[in-house]
Amino acid sequence: MTTTSVTIEELRVLIAGALEINPEEVTNDAHFAYELDIDSLLMLEISTRVSAYGVPDNAVAASGVTTLAELHAFLTSKLTGETPPSPLIRPRPVSDPAARLFLLHHAGGSHLLYRGWAEHVPEDWELCLLEAPGRGSLQALPLIDDCGQLVDYFHAAVAPLLDRPFGFFGHSMGALLAYQLTQRLLREREPLPAWLGVSAYGAPGDDAGGSSPHLMADDELRAWLRSGGGSPPQLLDNEDVWKKFAPVFRSDFKLVDTWAARRSPEPLPVPLTVFAGRSDTLIGEDRLLAWQALTTDFRGLKRYDGGHFYLLDHAQQLTAAITDAMRPAAP
Repeated sequence: MTTTSVTIEELRVLIAGALEINPEEVTNDAHFAYELDIDSLLMLEISTRVSAYGVPDNAVAASGVTTLAELHAFLTSKLTGETPPSPLIRPRPVSDPAARLFLLHHAGGSHLLYRGWAEHVPEDWELCLLEAPGRGSLQALPLIDDCGQLVDYFHAAVAPLLDRPFGFFGHSMGALLAYQLTQRLLREREPLPAWLGVSAYGAPGDDAGGSSPHLMADDELRAWLRSGGGSPPQLLDNEDVWKKFAPVFRSDFKLVDTWAARRSPEPLPVPLTVFAGRSDTLIGEDRLLAWQALTTDFRGLKRYDGGHFYLLDHAQQLTAAITDAMRPAAP
């Protein structure tokens, strides 16, 4: 069955059937994970059932929708084509923001890494989450495994929004992209961020070295991801789920592994702060401190309890640190 429309009541019955509960228990705003106990496997089941409406069978599972209302809006946009896909997600749009903060996610991840951050930034600031193709509402777009191409894609999205003070914060792969995006703005003589935050990623350099996850065999890659944390067991241990998401991981890791740093890059005339988990075994302190050579205004290294995905437990502390760093530039 394919259709060009879907009602919220049809989706309510569909979800209730997957959960084996009464439809009235699926309210429009009930959170899938926290109130309905929908985990990754149940989301995959719902995604498969929704594919009957003519969307890819893994589009919903990767979309990041968290309520029935969001699911209905997502499917309506997919089926009618009313809203063109954009890599920008604004969880709390602000009509005339005093500042904008752009957040870039890690390899294999999505904007959901920053779920809840909007609650902790000033009310007159706008949070802009950048999503790479192949996930979320961009599920139908081809993956981008080249750093320069993804920077170009993000640049086109952020360019119209650089009309007020703004900052970039990127975690892991997102740190590389935030740095390269800033370099792109510098080369094009466009507005520069008031501040740049790089998290859990060593400074680019000829001696950075490291493993090449995109070349690992499946079992090795899953073991490597498991050791780093951040990936739920349902994704790594279930073959069906892994097959759907493995291409995203491999594409993103290829982007990181194949990117070549420029020799002796010009230091950025932008304040830069480094963030990391104290127990992160993937990044050595020397590579974190090496960022000092890539900026004219190094604001230091801030460490938090936790491993590579320390930020999942420190959203409020991190947003406070970012707000303090950017506040001098915000009116």
